[in-house]
Amino acid sequence: MLELDPLLWVAAFGVSLFAGIVKGAIGFAMPLIMVSGMAIFLEPITAVAGIILPIVVSNAFQSFRTGIGPALEAVRAYWRYVVTVCLAIAVFAQLVPHIEPRVFYLILGIPVVALSLIQLLGIEFYIPERHRTWSEWVAGTLSGILGGLAGTWGPTTVLYLLATQTPKQRQIIVQGVIYGLGSVTLLLAHIRSGVLNSETAPFSAILLIPARLGLWIGFKVQDRLDQFLFRRVTLVVLTIAGLNLIRRAIM
Repeated sequence: MLELDPLLWVAAFGVSLFAGIVKGAIGFAMPLIMVSGMAIFLEPITAVAGIILPIVVSNAFQSFRTGIGPALEAVRAYWRYVVTVCLAIAVFAQLVPHIEPRVFYLILGIPVVALSLIQLLGIEFYIPERHRTWSEWVAGTLSGILGGLAGTWGPTTVLYLLATQTPKQRQIIVQGVIYGLGSVTLLLAHIRSGVLNSETAPFSAILLIPARLGLWIGFKVQDRLDQFLFRRVTLVVLTIAGLNLIRRAIM
């Protein structure tokens, strides 16, 4: 991995930097951008391995940015979602080394396009309080499956929190906790699956540099950006990246 072509290193750094900026500015989408971006010029499994350490570190910053107390309260309130996400990630991450690249591109590309278009079109879901218990189990499982296979469970989590009308401030805290615990689970799961090993771990560790720099920039400009416009541009970029992955799978 450390003997990659210099141009591929530049591309990987650029994707990671942009993903970090988006993560810092809107609170999610780092794994989506990194995996879909790097899978264009790297093997899919290598792209998945590369995101692991950056998302663990970035989610740790997001989880505890408001302190330990709010994070613990979020765990107590959403424990069903957290448990199912982590269990599904642990189980389905073991399948990654056995998936053909063509199938992997579809597994990643279709959800990326679908979830991005749902948000771009402004489609809203509503889950009443009386359905909260079973919906957490179902939504958590779906998020965990996508997280285990493609390393991303952020968009489905955002859609669920919006559907349950979670207040904005609490939503940011809950997202951080779910992303944080999920990313630690993904790290352990891929050590076991062999995706993160002595060859890919240094690659993932080096990508911490641009990802962390991007996160810092994203935090700095968070309040100065037109959040709506920035979010829409990000979703358009993700849609294009997802369509390209589908194209690669078909062709």
